[in-house]
Amino acid sequence: MIKIIVVGNGMVGFKFCEKFVSKSGQEKYQITVFGEEPRRAYDRVHLSEYFAGKTADDLSMSTATWYEENNIILNTSELVTDIHKENKTITTHLEKTHSYDYLVLATGSAAFVPPIEGVEKEGVFVYRTIEDLDAIMAYAKKIKQNGSTEAAVLGGGLLGLEAAKAVRDLGLNPHVVEFAPRLMPRQLDKGASNMLRSKIEELNIKIHLSKSTQYIDGENAITGMMFEEEELLKVDMLVISAGIKPRDELGRGAGLEVGVRGGVVVNNKMQTSDPNIYAIGEVALYNHMIYGLVAPGYEMADVAAEQIMQGEKTMRESIDMSTQLKLIGVEVASFGDPFIEQQEGTPIVYENKLNGIYKRINISKDGKALLGGILVGDSSDYNTLFQIYSNGMAIPKNPEDLILGARGSESSSMGSVMDLPDTAVICSCENVTKGSICCSITDGTSETLGDVVKLTKATTGCGGCKPMVVDLVKEAQKSLGKEVKDVVCEHFAYSRQELYDIVKINKFTNHNEVLGTVGKGDGCEICKPVLSSIFSSIYNDTANKHVPEQDSNDRYLANIQRNGTYSVVPRVTGGEITADKLIVLGEVAKKYNLYTKITGGQRIDLFGAQLNDLPDIWKLLIDSGFESGHAYGKSLRTVKSCVGNTWCRYGMDDSTTFAIELENRYKGLRSPHKIKGGVSGCIRECAEARGKDFGIIAVDGGWNLYICGNGGANPKHAVLFAEQVDKETCFKYLDRFLMYYIRTAGPLIRTSTWLEKLEGGLDYLKQVVIEDSLGIAETLDKEMQGLVDSYACEWTEVIESPELQKRFRHFSNSDDRDENIEFVPMRDQIMPRPW
Repeated sequence: MIKIIVVGNGMVGFKFCEKFVSKSGQEKYQITVFGEEPRRAYDRVHLSEYFAGKTADDLSMSTATWYEENNIILNTSELVTDIHKENKTITTHLEKTHSYDYLVLATGSAAFVPPIEGVEKEGVFVYRTIEDLDAIMAYAKKIKQNGSTEAAVLGGGLLGLEAAKAVRDLGLNPHVVEFAPRLMPRQLDKGASNMLRSKIEELNIKIHLSKSTQYIDGENAITGMMFEEEELLKVDMLVISAGIKPRDELGRGAGLEVGVRGGVVVNNKMQTSDPNIYAIGEVALYNHMIYGLVAPGYEMADVAAEQIMQGEKTMRESIDMSTQLKLIGVEVASFGDPFIEQQEGTPIVYENKLNGIYKRINISKDGKALLGGILVGDSSDYNTLFQIYSNGMAIPKNPEDLILGARGSESSSMGSVMDLPDTAVICSCENVTKGSICCSITDGTSETLGDVVKLTKATTGCGGCKPMVVDLVKEAQKSLGKEVKDVVCEHFAYSRQELYDIVKINKFTNHNEVLGTVGKGDGCEICKPVLSSIFSSIYNDTANKHVPEQDSNDRYLANIQRNGTYSVVPRVTGGEITADKLIVLGEVAKKYNLYTKITGGQRIDLFGAQLNDLPDIWKLLIDSGFESGHAYGKSLRTVKSCVGNTWCRYGMDDSTTFAIELENRYKGLRSPHKIKGGVSGCIRECAEARGKDFGIIAVDGGWNLYICGNGGANPKHAVLFAEQVDKETCFKYLDRFLMYYIRTAGPLIRTSTWLEKLEGGLDYLKQVVIEDSLGIAETLDKEMQGLVDSYACEWTEVIESPELQKRFRHFSNSDDRDENIEFVPMRDQIMPRPW
């Protein structure tokens, strides 16, 4: 039996074992693992979730019996202290000696602690292991009991920002202290870092940049951090997350070659200067670099396993450091070369400070290649951009379309995922290629997505590749002639479009009828809201008719806010409002002490309403001519307008009147996703109509109609659908377009995504809506008119029904108010007390 000893039981050490036991011939080998921590390998990438309630077992990468089932000897709480490479043995702190044929160093790294005077004081921690987190939690509880809430994190990189989130989750006020002039200086440029900073500061996390800490203040325990120029930051706890240093002490002691700045030197086979000793993960110095990401570590583990079993796989010469992650709720990604020099390429930057989005792509000088990029606030395009970059694929004639969306009929995407070469790496965490995924389907090894995941481990790392893996599996299944369905959930073997037709044809009117006839089980939080939406789209049922099946916002006809209060948004069609109605809104806000905010959709939002006050607030508003603005539903929200030619000297037509007519027509219209519209009186576009699901712009000779745009996390420009049409034609085309979308789109699919996936695209949609190629135009017209004619205000239903009002109370057995809701002052108004 060939003996392999693995020193280190972290993520990469575990991955080596997992890769090894999956290979043919592994039964000839005996693996013994030594881990100094008291538990089996766990997921350090999601370590901060430990603060959110996950246990050590939840984070574990294996079951309690996995090692035994795979004939691996696991020794926890045992530290390897010496390597004797001459006689191929190791010694542990228990003074036990073990022999090996091959030794794998997977000792990882330790937290780098800067040489700052006072770091040994009580209340100073590193952020590395579960034991570290336990100590941080205990100390946070202690200082809070003493009335302190201020804590600092030293380091504004990936780990530092994760630590800041953890500190905030413990109920403390975090301060991030960074020596560099920007956050995440290795991954982000100045613009991206500034955007990330503003998003993080919105969460009441204070950022201190360009700060050099001179010493830790306090006698026995920390009371502050002294910066240069005698600037003192008063804090009672410090978490150091300023980088890592390789745990190479074993290699050094054994005489292995190490780098000047640390790390055991390895070749492309992961061999150290001793060919029988391998190093993988953050202890390995490959190409003069330490790679602190999981994906390269996993690839190193696979290469070492292959080499020990006499395989030929070697490490790639160039390791890609592209990464996609979510930091404190903010999406961040970078790929390729994010800091291209001006002489080497041309950066294209999109910045939206209103929505907190920053996108940069770096294009080659000849305009033909994507060299790298940065995404902050919205990383939904990361997979597509990364594949274009890594596979050298062609880019659009207008490269900015890659981050702005297509303008006109030209697509900005790379086309079908099947256009990728088979060598394209889809899952970088597990180094799984497109060929591996598709071939496992086409050769019969796998039949479903679950089979592919089990076989290849794709999507089991960070999960960012899942959408692309799902698409590849579907396309591979289609290539075999299999029917591929996007079913709603496990309770229905039907898509939303099929369920819509089933409900309509069978005239089903409630959930139980549908479940009992064509479904199974009791339904779930996915299918119940979908069915409620379908009933509303067919019968114009209000949310009051299917209360138990709605999500929380539709259930209470208002958006729940972070402290358990609700916001009230009355409809203000086209943004036009009288002075009397403005006064009423002010009086209501004053009476109930509500925070007042004008929204981006030209409405007024009243925040902080308690549940039991909602019917009374609605009555005051309805009595003054208001009605529900449906801000809580997947329905029409607003139709934004400029003042048009009524007031503006540039206006070419009356955009305000048109917007009001449109909003009154489509108000309450339930759909797969929320819908917004806009009407601009001229091409200056003050209403931002081309950023909406439908947009209309006045031009010489009529109106131009645009469809399928949106703002939000993944903004898209609307595309031109019809030119120089009159108002009547606009209404007709919009009726048909909206009804066709409602009939055929999947759950929570926006109009832009629906159009991208619609077979035949824009040209096909024009044939259906304008040319009536399917012969359904008259039906669509009648269905829309039926919805328009049967509209009812949901707020009015509640205030007219004592029975419906019963659900608007905090406690099921009492009419008492919730006295635990707390507010604090903010600019002469109120806001929820920070978490």
